[in-house]
Amino acid sequence: NGRFSFPSLLESFFRHRMTRQRNATPATIASYRDALRMLILFAADRTGCGPCELTIGDLDRDTILAFLDHLEVSRGNKVQTRNARLAAVRSFFQHVAANDPASLGIAHRILAIPLKKAHTEITHHLTRAELDALVAAPDQRTVRGRRDRTLLLFLGRTGARVTEATGVNVDDVQLDRTRPQVLLRGKGRRERVVPVSADLAQAL
Repeated sequence: NGRFSFPSLLESFFRHRMTRQRNATPATIASYRDALRMLILFAADRTGCGPCELTIGDLDRDTILAFLDHLEVSRGNKVQTRNARLAAVRSFFQHVAANDPASLGIAHRILAIPLKKAHTEITHHLTRAELDALVAAPDQRTVRGRRDRTLLLFLGRTGARVTEATGVNVDDVQLDRTRPQVLLRGKGRRERVVPVSADLAQAL
């Protein structure tokens, strides 16, 4: 076992690597926390130890592979979810490798676990007629209907994801410009500016 305890490495992972070094978003931190929580409970059940008694040595390659199989078989998770959990585990063991040389061998074997290839589904986009019908569906005689129409129009005209649309602030929408635009914030705090069409500007 390494010189550093599993609990201390886990704490420093979230306090320093995720928060300070990577400046991870709250959503990413929550996702990684959920993944590692599930791994801890799985490993505790597998070893018969309490969660606080686990060591880095208990989280070897075989345990991680068994955990990934558990996600797909017992929990019914899709390959994409399995890979997301593995990404969290990998990130933690990168932290282990950097801070606990005695656990480098274990970390190296876990970091070598590949992502599983997922079947790529073909995405079918709405036609202009389908989008227009969807936008026209809400009852514009009501406040809720006008709100829903504006949101659907916003999504259709800007190509924004729902999370991007719900994260838009008043200051992000600039309608007084020669060419109106809106600032969208995506995953990892990435920003992009997209134009606002005339009908969307009127609705806003």
